Amino acid sequence: AALKNDGSVVCWGCASAGGDCSTVQDQLQDVCQLSGATWAFTAVKGDGSAVTWGDERKGGDSSAVQEQLVHVKSVCASSWSFAALRHDGHVITWGVDNKGGDSRSVQSQLYKVLQLRSTSWAFAALRSDGRIITWGDAQHGGDGGQVQSQ
Repeated sequence: AALKNDGSVVCWGCASAGGDCSTVQDQLQDVCQLSGATWAFTAVKGDGSAVTWGDERKGGDSSAVQEQLVHVKSVCASSWSFAALRHDGHVITWGVDNKGGDSRSVQSQLYKVLQLRSTSWAFAALRSDGRIITWGDAQHGGDGGQVQSQ
């Protein structure tokens, strides 16, 4: 998928991996950021909402968290999941649970977040106090416990 200068999105490629956005095409206007995972895409719109499509099991379905996807500042993708940073510094995740799509184990620590980064199966959040919070697959960066004191 590609974000055009006019804020619309054009899609191509494997339909089941986000190459077909016809089911959400009418929502893909006023897009300011496009984030792609291996199997899905997320578009952040000018009003702070987010639109997802692609493989429903691998990030293409955000319906479980859609009500929380407001005032979205940016979205970061791992291979199979997404993390959205809201303007209030909170983070919302979806996708494959053990690949970063489930942040419940660290959700209480995901506040005052300034930046998000990802690996193929994990995420890291940098908070305003300098603390880094990680989640996802432990072998791919989801367990930052060893370096937390550094």
